Amino acid sequence: MTTPGVDDAVKEKPPLTERRLHPVTPLRRAWAPVAVLIGWAVHDPDQTQRQLARLTTTTLLIALAVLVPAAALYGFLTWWFTHFAVTESELRIRTGLVFRRTAHIRLERIQAVDVTQPLLARVAGVAKLKLDVVGADKKDELAFLGEREARALRAELLARAAGFAPETAHEVGEAPARQLLRTPPRDLALSLVLTGATWGTLAAALVVPPLLWLATHSVWSVLATALPLLGAAGASSVGRFVSEYDWTVGESPDGLRIDHGLLDRTHETVPPGRVQTVRIVEPLLWRRRGWVRVELDVAGSSNSVLVPVAPREVAEAVVARVLPGVTVPPLSALSPPPRRAARCMPLWWRGHGLVVTDAVFAARHGLLRRSLALVPHAKVQSVRLTQGPWERLWRVADVRVDTGANKTVAARLRDAQEAAELLKAQAERSRTGREGARPDRWMV
Repeated sequence: MTTPGVDDAVKEKPPLTERRLHPVTPLRRAWAPVAVLIGWAVHDPDQTQRQLARLTTTTLLIALAVLVPAAALYGFLTWWFTHFAVTESELRIRTGLVFRRTAHIRLERIQAVDVTQPLLARVAGVAKLKLDVVGADKKDELAFLGEREARALRAELLARAAGFAPETAHEVGEAPARQLLRTPPRDLALSLVLTGATWGTLAAALVVPPLLWLATHSVWSVLATALPLLGAAGASSVGRFVSEYDWTVGESPDGLRIDHGLLDRTHETVPPGRVQTVRIVEPLLWRRRGWVRVELDVAGSSNSVLVPVAPREVAEAVVARVLPGVTVPPLSALSPPPRRAARCMPLWWRGHGLVVTDAVFAARHGLLRRSLALVPHAKVQSVRLTQGPWERLWRVADVRVDTGANKTVAARLRDAQEAAELLKAQAERSRTGREGARPDRWMV
């Protein structure tokens, strides 16, 4: 005997539809066998040179005639055996040619869904979908999808994660965004010129190798030192300019959207309710222009920059959208450590400060490069008081709050009695803050 209602529900349930990646994907996968050969050659260059010297032109042509079809076949098979499907509660990704692997990604555990387009992918009209998932050390990804398909799938995943029914998730589409900020390329370039770390690394790259040559007369030692220093200088200047070019921040129901990149375009989303800490960074050479940089700690996500450079009032307006109800406290509101803290940290003690409002625990550190960290009370996982022997002698202590992003914000060199009172009060603020916090859901 069967129940009509149950049978009808089973019959009405649509079959699971599995999809494949874009047909251009095999070209990406075909590089794997070639990469293995390159890795072997780099690992033992002398042996590689001897083997190549023994090969004739005919042998090389035969080897290429075998290697190219083998690489193409490998790319095709890995693409053919890769499928993905979206169910009512999860995203399934099935991969593997010999050893099969199926990833079950629960939709409610998705932290962020980003669309990235490397330069060649932009030329081909495809995109990569990256997913930040709670408990995962690295991002799961679908590479590659058609650009429109990637954005549509992103919108569908966010809609289903927000609780929309599967039959209506396709109709929701990508939520509209309202632009909040756009960084002019001129301001970005000038901010990098006024960054001390860039000039410090470049100066080290120009000074250290000649001194090392005078001391050792070894070309390899000079190259081993100069190349990493030049690479670091390039990454902190040209690399950042290319990555943060055309930085745009927009507001939508599914969070703040960030688009940036000169060569590789990235479309990121700052998940609502997942921001644990906001840091407002103010380098020394930026202060005359009133510029700041805004950085983030997001639970389970690699998003770390919200605003690369902007006037303070503009940056604070964006912070207010990330942390609703939070007002960035002015520098005058920060209480400095007691003067006896100079015995523990001469001169630099002046760079520390603290203010606790109804919404956030705000601690500042840094004298040349100021950094003000804002932690909403609801995001504080634990609070600790630490005090070394020298600090006990001068009756000062540090109060540290730990967040869900595995990061710590410290209020350094506070009066010992003040720190003890702050420890008790902060534990109570965190408890009441979590009770009144907004749900960590998409589109809420």
